Amino acid sequence: MTSIRHIKAVNTATLRKTVIAALEDLKAKDIREIDVRGKTSIADLLVIASGTSGRHVKSIADEVVKFAKQAGVMPLGVEGEREAEWVLVDLGDVIVHVMLPRIREFYGLERLWTVGDRDAEGEAALATG
Repeated sequence: MTSIRHIKAVNTATLRKTVIAALEDLKAKDIREIDVRGKTSIADLLVIASGTSGRHVKSIADEVVKFAKQAGVMPLGVEGEREAEWVLVDLGDVIVHVMLPRIREFYGLERLWTVGDRDAEGEAALATG
């Protein structure tokens, strides 16, 4: 019997590549990946990207869903499609946020999820310096 942990790692890596390909295919801007393993149990990876308009944000999210389904992954949920300012695509181990730049700046998900990382890096630099 194959280990579930092993399957999960392979699927997360494959899913990550699939998501990045979908984002690049529709010219998403400022793609950022944040490894959240050990910080939360909701996912292993957050992928954040920007679209240039509401229509672009929705199209990018639709492309992520399409690519995921082609890879054999059914989204657990898609939120925000109607407003298309911030669309969240939950793919289980990978959660994708596609946002308008002003919404992305306002909520600052990158800062929220990496604040501890930066503090730890800064403290390590001070300790060695």
